[in-house]
Amino acid sequence: MLNKPLGRILVGLVITLVVVLGWFVLQFEPIFHGKGTVVIITVHNHESTSSIAAALHDKHVIASPFAFRIYADTVGSLSVKPGKYEVTTGSSFLRIHSILGSLPNVPSVTVDAGQTLYEVEGNVANIEGVSFANVFTADVTQSKTPSPFTSAGSLEGLVGTGTYFILPRESPATLAKKMVQGFVKESSSVGLTPTTTRNGLNAYQLVIAASIVEKEGYYPVNMPQVARVIFNRLARGGPLQMDATVLYYLKQDGGTVTPAMLQTQEPYNTYLNVGLTPTPICAVSKFALRAILHPPAGSWLYFTLINQDGTMAFSTTFAQQLHEEKIAASRGIG
Repeated sequence: MLNKPLGRILVGLVITLVVVLGWFVLQFEPIFHGKGTVVIITVHNHESTSSIAAALHDKHVIASPFAFRIYADTVGSLSVKPGKYEVTTGSSFLRIHSILGSLPNVPSVTVDAGQTLYEVEGNVANIEGVSFANVFTADVTQSKTPSPFTSAGSLEGLVGTGTYFILPRESPATLAKKMVQGFVKESSSVGLTPTTTRNGLNAYQLVIAASIVEKEGYYPVNMPQVARVIFNRLARGGPLQMDATVLYYLKQDGGTVTPAMLQTQEPYNTYLNVGLTPTPICAVSKFALRAILHPPAGSWLYFTLINQDGTMAFSTTFAQQLHEEKIAASRGIG
């Protein structure tokens, strides 16, 4: 028979063990799991399980990061892709592990430099459906979501590049507002504000010019000189003669501009109309904005692609331009 002190010790150990096991069970499988609120967890590239567990704890998804790490080590290493995950507070460890082990489940829309609003709206439709996209199209206008850069109706070129996460129950209007604010922040970072002027152009006209630089220069290395060509042609008083503007009106991204296209009378035909287009023609990168704000000195009026790697040649005279075009043709370009 056990003596009383030893018996008390054993009973105490058993009680402690039961309490500890009960605590772990409640951490692994909460009684009211899945009944909490929805929160968003952001996972960064190469983030550790400990860091993720801490984020889950901070958002009140789990009560104990320590217990979650033990669970993760028990069931296997947790490989989480960077992104945003929608998780309900009080979820079981099994549920959390399942969510984090899958792809990020918070939808996102990416606006790339060179994309038109029409293309962005298509991306939104692919992610959130046509009904959401139709409302977004109506909201991403000056009347619904004003931009400080223009009083015109279109917000073409005035949405910031980058990835926008569509959080639970977020409206199309909120998404539109985030994109407009994204451009204000992006442009400010390179020194462009709604009151900026350069070479006789106001801020909105500078964005228009930058959008043409974006499409015509394509690679950042070409953009400063393309910007100078635009300013030189504007100063000369003749048409800009930029293919990208003609293609924009036809909703085409790249391709051959035919003689028939060049003769089509429309406001974005910079072969028939003098000066800039009525609006920007795409979303712009910081490279294009910097190029239009700080173009190099030069007398270039022409440019052409001369290498498959995107290298361009810039010319002052039309004779020089024809010579560069011959070189490009000899390389199978053009």
